[in-house]
Formats: sequence, structure tokens, C-alpha cells
Amino acid sequence: MQIAIGLAFPGELQDDAVICNLCKNFDLKVIIIEASFSMSSGWAILRIEGEENEIERAFEYLNGKGIRIEKIQTNNN
Repeated sequence: MQIAIGLAFPGELQDDAVICNLCKNFDLKVIIIEASFSMSSGWAILRIEGEENEIERAFEYLNGKGIRIEKIQTNNN
């Protein structure tokens, strides 16, 4: 499965390796399309590839961190 998502990060996560952890802790390929971060907030557009259950686990991780997720496009191939 391949999905493009937008993420909105709260500022308190500025020192967390959130995107890195998506690759390390889940069986996913993560491509950063575009991103911007400041001391108060951040956003990223990512393309994620992997099994649907791994993507769902990653979304639970992101939600637990207080990161807002917006699905942009899904490809089930």
C-alpha cells in the first residue's frame, strides 16, 4: 500500500526524531516530499509505502504524539 499524508506537528516535538522513528519502528518506506519546521510548529508531506497494518500502527504512534494526520492520496497497489 502507498499513501501520501500531510502531518502537522506541535512545537514541543521539535527535538523528537518522529519521521526517523517511522522507518526504524515500523516496516515502512518513508519519502519526505516537503517539510517545514520552526520552534512553535511544523508540517510535512510524506509518501509512505508498506503493509496496511504497519501504516495503521504508524498512525497510532503519530496520533499518540499529538500529530495531526491528513490523508492526501491512497494507492493500494
